[in-house]
Amino acid sequence: MASTLKLLVFDLDGTLIDSSVDLCNSVNATLEHLGKPTLPPAVIASYIGDGASMLVRRALGDPEGDIHDEQYVTEALTFFLNYYRVHKLDFTTVYPGVIEAIETIRAASPNLLMAVLTNKPVNPSRDICAHFGLNRFFFQNYGGNSFHTKKPDPHGLKTLIAEASTLAGETITAAQTLMIGDSDVDILTARNCGARSLGCTFGLAPHTLAAAQPDALADSPAAWPKAIASLMHPPA
Repeated sequence: MASTLKLLVFDLDGTLIDSSVDLCNSVNATLEHLGKPTLPPAVIASYIGDGASMLVRRALGDPEGDIHDEQYVTEALTFFLNYYRVHKLDFTTVYPGVIEAIETIRAASPNLLMAVLTNKPVNPSRDICAHFGLNRFFFQNYGGNSFHTKKPDPHGLKTLIAEASTLAGETITAAQTLMIGDSDVDILTARNCGARSLGCTFGLAPHTLAAAQPDALADSPAAWPKAIASLMHPPA
C-alpha cells in the first residue's frame, strides 16, 4: 500500500543514546571555565535538543540569544565543543534494547532504509554511532551543523528522503517516512515535512511530547517494532 513505511529516521540523544551525563558534565566544565556557577544536571538536561549553540546559550542564561557579546558566546561554545569531543563517551550508553529492536525491524523489513538526524554536531554524532556499532544500520547520519538549519526545520529530513529515494531506486514520499524521537522538536520536524512520527517517552524530553501529538508512542526501544509494524500496516 502507498502508506507503507520505507524510511525510518532516528533522533540520537534521548532516542538511541543516553548522553545526558556527558553533556551535563561538559556544560558545567564550560561554566567553571568561565567562572560561573554550575547548574543541576536536571536543569541542563532540560536545555538539550536544539543543538550545541542553544544548549550553551541556555546554560549562560541566554535562551533568547540576547547576549550581545558574541565573542563571549563563541568562547563558551568552543570550550564546550572541545571538552565534549574528549569526554563524549565517558558515561554515554546506548539505551537498553535499542540494538535488538533495530535488528528486529531490519529482519522483518530488510528493505526499510534507516538514518540519523540529530541537532548534535555531526562529527560527535557519527563518532558515537561508530563507537557503539550503530552506524551499520544507517545509510546516513546528519547533525545540527550539516545544514543551514536545524530541526524542527524539515530541510534535513527532506534531504534524507531524497537520498533514500536514490538508494531505493524509487520515489519515497514524506508519508512513507517515520521520524522517531523523544521531543517535540522531532515530532514537529516530521509534521513540517508531512512525515509521520513516533514519540519515545523514555528519553530526555518526554514531557514535550503530549502537546506535539506524535502519531504513536513507545515507552521503550523494545516497543519500536510493534509500533512501526502498526504504522506500516494500519487497520483497514
